[in-house]
Amino acid sequence: MMSGQKRVAAVHDISGIGKCSLTAAIPVISAAGIEVDVMPTAVLSTHTGNMSGFTYRDLTDDLVPFMKHWKSLGIEFDGIYSGFLGSVRQVDIVCDFIDDFRNDKTVVIVDPAMADGGKMYTTFDRSFANEMKLLCRKADIIVPNITEAAFLLDEEYVEPPYSKEYIDGIMKRLLNLGVSMVVLTGVCFKEDEIGCAVCCRNDNDIYYCFSEKYPGIYYGTGDLFASALTASFLKGIDICKSAEIALGFTCESIRRTYFAGTDTRLGVNFEQGISDFIKKLEDCNEFCR
Repeated sequence: MMSGQKRVAAVHDISGIGKCSLTAAIPVISAAGIEVDVMPTAVLSTHTGNMSGFTYRDLTDDLVPFMKHWKSLGIEFDGIYSGFLGSVRQVDIVCDFIDDFRNDKTVVIVDPAMADGGKMYTTFDRSFANEMKLLCRKADIIVPNITEAAFLLDEEYVEPPYSKEYIDGIMKRLLNLGVSMVVLTGVCFKEDEIGCAVCCRNDNDIYYCFSEKYPGIYYGTGDLFASALTASFLKGIDICKSAEIALGFTCESIRRTYFAGTDTRLGVNFEQGISDFIKKLEDCNEFCR
């Protein structure tokens, strides 16, 4: 039996500086009152986006021993949440992890972190998308950006802004991967907005929410969004409202960083928005009662 406090396994890398992956997932999900158990896939001095000279320690060989030890302890998870995986071997291990630890109460959230801005990350080629597709098929919820969605579907990336018909088509095709829910980020119909789209297998409607877009590149915001979405959904909030909360939290963090004029490579200021994030979760749960 699972305890009263929910528990999520977060399978990500960790960067000492940059506020992405585990350094976003741990504080955000923990703030929601959910225990975060971490399986680090790599340790870096900083994230790799527009950074040079970073250190990188591959922890692939530690993942299976992690799994075996956790299994020996009888650990169960309400959620399994995976993000950046550095190799095909890591994808295979996480697929096995899901098979070994999933039960009828476990929600699997996959952020197929491999590409952005029309390009694969420098450590990958397009063939990696085929491996990530196998992992996505094991998920209940996938959280790709537009680029990742195109590569998962083996389609060419299309530059924004988008038409509703184009996004609707992508959402339907992503559902055909076999997932229950899709939350697509980086959606924009106008130049001055950014948002997300949500659809579920048992519902023909596609839900959209948008926020103001600020100029610049803000590293770690995909991880921040997916972490907030994971926390909200595991708190019992429906997927559309969870996406709305995650978008608001992420975009407020971007706004705060933009007006502060800080180096965006170092991540966005989400810490000062944690209390508002918690209040939104509490207000939504109170309303749901």
